[in-house]
Amino acid sequence: MKVLVIGSGGREHSIIKALRKSERITQIFAAPGNGGIGFDAECVKIKALDIAAVTDFAVQQKIDYVVVAPDDPLAIGMVDALEAKGIRCFGPNKAAARIESSKVFSKNLMKKYGIPTAAYESFYDSKSALSYIGSESVSFPLVIKADGLALGKGVIIAETGEQAVEAVTSIMVEKKFGDSGCNIVIEEFLTGPEVTVLAFTDGKTVVPMVSSMDHKRAFDGNTGPNTGGMGVIAPNPHYTKEIAAICEKTIFIPTIRAMREEGCPFKGCLYFGLMLTQLRPMVIEYNCRFGDPEAQAVLPLLKTSLFDIMEAVTDERLESVKIDWSDEHSACVVIASGGYPVSYKTGFEISGLDAAGGEKNNDIAVYHAGTEFKEGKFFTAGGRVLGVTATGKTNKSALESAYKSVENIDFMGKHYRKDIGTY
Repeated sequence: MKVLVIGSGGREHSIIKALRKSERITQIFAAPGNGGIGFDAECVKIKALDIAAVTDFAVQQKIDYVVVAPDDPLAIGMVDALEAKGIRCFGPNKAAARIESSKVFSKNLMKKYGIPTAAYESFYDSKSALSYIGSESVSFPLVIKADGLALGKGVIIAETGEQAVEAVTSIMVEKKFGDSGCNIVIEEFLTGPEVTVLAFTDGKTVVPMVSSMDHKRAFDGNTGPNTGGMGVIAPNPHYTKEIAAICEKTIFIPTIRAMREEGCPFKGCLYFGLMLTQLRPMVIEYNCRFGDPEAQAVLPLLKTSLFDIMEAVTDERLESVKIDWSDEHSACVVIASGGYPVSYKTGFEISGLDAAGGEKNNDIAVYHAGTEFKEGKFFTAGGRVLGVTATGKTNKSALESAYKSVENIDFMGKHYRKDIGTY
């Protein structure tokens, strides 16, 4: 079978590497892919948001199956367009992708169906939002979220009223995130360990994957600006069997039922961003796809064929598939360009990839996120450049292996956190 994967980051590279294990797949294309992905799939110069070009390519090349991995093409209806041409896909349609593309939609969904989440208010103009912030009923800190997609950076924690006013003004008036900030959600600030649980679902059955712990802040000690993710470990040490049972009963199953009741059943990978508060586990956010870099840590632990699972999701027969996981631990450390996520330069040669052991050691994988390959060499081409993942019998051994490989890789301005797995 011929498979096309949409996207160009580390998440897509990890998906492609997992799909390559299937003997049923004869050829994998990536649109647009990147320098490293080009060694595992045939990259085609089509932008991930170009629905018409992707659809035309899939029809012309007689692609059997398409994996739409990033949030943006899902949000604008790429799955809908492909399915209209009779092409089978993995990923939610536009209506179901609203669970991520609209914070207002997802918060209202949770409120309507009693799914535990932070108390909130939605606002459609800056005047009413600023008035709410100044009211006596509000206590700080507050969490202010742009309604739409904002590259994982549309969430601002305001410690004071002044910071809250600044956040609302930057999002709604100055349009820091463009049209994504036309509407906002202001919610209470929750505390507790954070957990990510990705789950396969065909709209009826939901099968959680191995839990993980993401690290969003740019610098050690959980300081600095939010990023797309600087590293992750799996499983998450805070996520016990008892907590998992509670989440399945009060969050996972109710969410799938709610989407079905709303007439937009979710099929694909649903990302549950959770916080384990003292009261109970609560939903911080939903994503309509594999997390990045969570996928780079979770997928290496999957023993069952990813392609078999994806097809079962598409065909709504997930209940019949037995999904097995390794009992090992994994750790992914992201190597970024200096200055990421604010301002950074690219085009620097990358050395030491062979020494990192990604192709020689089954316990190490080097996923390319922002790289370019030209004249026989790799160069940096993005903010997050590489994700180095290691597996091991313990969390400690996985982290030690990952960091050992990271130290072998070098380029101008190389930056990475040295405390992944600590917080």
